[in-house]
Amino acid sequence: MSYPLANRSGRSLNFISNVVAISLLVLSTSSFGFSLDDVAEKAQALVKQDYVKPQSNLPVEFSQMQFADYMKIQPIAEKFHWNDQQTPFRLAFYHQGMHFKVPVKINEILPNGMTEITYDPEDFAFGDLSFDKATTSNLGYAGFRVLYPINKADKYDEIMSVLGASYFRVIGKDQVYGLSGRGMNIDTAVSDDIAEEFPEFREFWIQHPQPGEENLVIYALLDSPSATGAYRFDLQPGANTVLDVEAKVYLRKQVNELGLATLTSMFLYDGRQPPSQHNFRPQIHDSNGLSIHAGNGEWIWRPLNNPDGVSVSTWQVESPKGFGLLQRGREFSRFQDLDDLYHLRPSAWVETKSDWGKGRIKLIEYRTADETNDNVGAFWIPDNLPAFGEPLDLAYRIHWTLDEPSLADPNIAWVAQTLRSAGEDKQANLIRDLDETILLQVDFQGPVLTERGEYQMPATQISISEHAEILSSHLRYNQATKGWRLIMRTRIHDPTKVVEMRAALVDENQQPLSETWSYQIPVGYAVTR
Repeated sequence: MSYPLANRSGRSLNFISNVVAISLLVLSTSSFGFSLDDVAEKAQALVKQDYVKPQSNLPVEFSQMQFADYMKIQPIAEKFHWNDQQTPFRLAFYHQGMHFKVPVKINEILPNGMTEITYDPEDFAFGDLSFDKATTSNLGYAGFRVLYPINKADKYDEIMSVLGASYFRVIGKDQVYGLSGRGMNIDTAVSDDIAEEFPEFREFWIQHPQPGEENLVIYALLDSPSATGAYRFDLQPGANTVLDVEAKVYLRKQVNELGLATLTSMFLYDGRQPPSQHNFRPQIHDSNGLSIHAGNGEWIWRPLNNPDGVSVSTWQVESPKGFGLLQRGREFSRFQDLDDLYHLRPSAWVETKSDWGKGRIKLIEYRTADETNDNVGAFWIPDNLPAFGEPLDLAYRIHWTLDEPSLADPNIAWVAQTLRSAGEDKQANLIRDLDETILLQVDFQGPVLTERGEYQMPATQISISEHAEILSSHLRYNQATKGWRLIMRTRIHDPTKVVEMRAALVDENQQPLSETWSYQIPVGYAVTR
């Protein structure tokens, strides 16, 4: 089984799914009258019809294009949309090509009506590509980019990219592209005989910002064989850019799992799981953990893995307060990469803005051999799905940030890092012998532990799967972080089974002092890895 999430080039996404388009009537209405309900009407009408797969309009020169050649097609800066307008935003577009075989329709909402932003090949530079220019006359846009002076007042930097299926990426000040969001995913890693479905944004409506407005509103229509959807995105750039999302989802037919508020990322290796060959970069990942704030107040931290095969984890929660894929510990020394700048790739935190009810947060991890492909996905699966043709409403805010401590509860310590090595016994002569165990060390830190100090040792709550055991555990004060390190020696009795572990710090009354460390040792992990 494979999980075709996204290519991680850092400059463009290489998604397996095609971008598709549908021809819809251009509305003639005031921008003040256009809303999510207008898109929802289209989604509801569409869901009552049989799904029609759009056909490619690409000539062979473009449809067989390789990634390197596709990257030669770039929008011309002098022709960015809104260049001559009194707004800090600019729009640029992605050209069709490669596996982006079907155009998406992009409209602009104006004060007195609406118009389609028509494709013009003269807005693009094609580098040294050789093709018959007449073949571009009937092509279109594959997606779009939003630019904004996020870092310098006189320089327009890209802060949002929308390209392929229902994918989008967002960054804030001093950030570079890393993980992605998705509008929806269907039947992801359900079973070997059920293929994942990739819903696609078919049409967009972008509201022209008025003078003085520092946010950009985008509407989107989504379609797939099993569902349709109406989306409203409110992009608010800043040091921590936020994207407010409202969605109305309609089912066309029964699905096994409906994934919403989806995040996808890449985790290749870190110190817990080093590369098979020496690399000057100590760590390579866009995210290194999943954080969950459950409806009952519990905070959970799950370090990411790059497993040998496929790993699926779920957490049953009711009315979650948030979840996200985070990059904890972003000092440059952890990465040492001057080109890909992993220390500047943002975390994405999904903050719920409505009551999501009962459901599951699902984490999927796939094996990847390099950093060019996403191999991690996290999303919400509601327990209760709407009847066919009825809406499922969802509202949330995605924070794209480099400031992970701002996402934490100051009254709860967080997991700063997880260290893993082969277990060992120290002999009387100080020689250390490997003993076929796994040594795990978890650093907890935060204001609540700093205030308690060195002489108020917390208690611990630890659990492990029945086919493994914890041989010993103890806490040590970490003078460097003013927190506590939990040290555990474990033994796996059945390496053909996944091992699940949980640990947390509690006070004298058994009340939580830390988030819950939720850890998985995948099948087949040797003790020396």
